[in-house]
Amino acid sequence: MSKTYSISELASEFDLTTRSIRFYEDQELLHPTRRGQTRVYSSKDRVRLKLTIRGKRLGFSLAEIRELFELWDETRSGSKKQLHLMLSKIGERRAALDQQMKDITMVQLELESAEIRCRQALEELLEKQHDEERASSSDKTATSSSAAMH
Repeated sequence: MSKTYSISELASEFDLTTRSIRFYEDQELLHPTRRGQTRVYSSKDRVRLKLTIRGKRLGFSLAEIRELFELWDETRSGSKKQLHLMLSKIGERRAALDQQMKDITMVQLELESAEIRCRQALEELLEKQHDEERASSSDKTATSSSAAMH
């Protein structure tokens, strides 16, 4: 008899909520059996949960993960079709990540440019304010000097 797992055991092992595991079940990624009201997960469900978590970390949607599982289930050991699909999904994900990296680099350059413009404007404003204070101070000095002479 193969090992079985409760929902709380899997939740604890993979640091997930039981609600997340039930959601994956609703998405047809896991197929536990039932003993009354209790869900009983097989070793296969455990592996599928681990692969689901890994797939999500790699950026795959749950629909893409389900599609890969379905291809795997068709053949018992995977297939050329599944491997081609996986390679295609990896290529798409890499392309998306490359674009995100380019977008991030562009935003960083734009932020840097905006920061430089703000610092220059602030410096000019402070310099102008300082010049005005100096002019006001020298006007007061001149006025008090003039008043003292009269």
